[in-house]
Amino acid sequence: MRPCPRVQVAGVHDVDEALMLARLGVDSVGLPLRLAVHAPDVTEAQAARIVAALPPDVLAVCITYATDPAEIDALCRALGCGAVQLHAPMAPAALAALRARRPDLYVIKSVIVPPDPAPARREALLAEARALAAHCDALLTDSLDPASGATGATGRTHDWSVSALLARACPCPLLLAGGLGPDNVAAAIRAVRPAGVDAHTGLEDARGRKDPALVAAFAARARAALDAAGA
Repeated sequence: MRPCPRVQVAGVHDVDEALMLARLGVDSVGLPLRLAVHAPDVTEAQAARIVAALPPDVLAVCITYATDPAEIDALCRALGCGAVQLHAPMAPAALAALRARRPDLYVIKSVIVPPDPAPARREALLAEARALAAHCDALLTDSLDPASGATGATGRTHDWSVSALLARACPCPLLLAGGLGPDNVAAAIRAVRPAGVDAHTGLEDARGRKDPALVAAFAARARAALDAAGA
């Protein structure tokens, strides 16, 4: 099984952009498809071409709100992805069914942190994360945008103490996402001590394309902070 990605970047528009991420030190490239809120950046056929062009040491991650194990399996096979990041609510039993169906697939399950969670909500998130962790390879904490209902690509940070709690208490690695960019990734890693980090909108220019300077700074600062944290 592949180790947890240390630096993941989600959302690319073409092969050239994906290869630029790989050159600048990104471990995994996320391709959002079949989404609940946002429109995908590429079609599934375009995503498959991006996956095929990535170097073998860069993990292609299908990011999706699909929940049916058979649909997830078929989508990942069509794309050629070796990993999937699941963002919709999903019962542990469904994750177990996916694991039984595709034991080779690297499965990342999101845990969504709402704004200012009360102590009872923190405990509920911890219980949810522990139940999910038994059936996936990594967890990913991300932020909720209450206005749109989006649970990814929100550009919003969340209470990092919740992610730190999950990182300490859960048996599988944790990726930290939500409003990360070059300016705050080192502080986020110091606060949470995750296995890796994920960024999307915080690395984009005014056109919505990934900015090479932002990507390079993010990857370098993330790796330095992860090394310092012993991740």
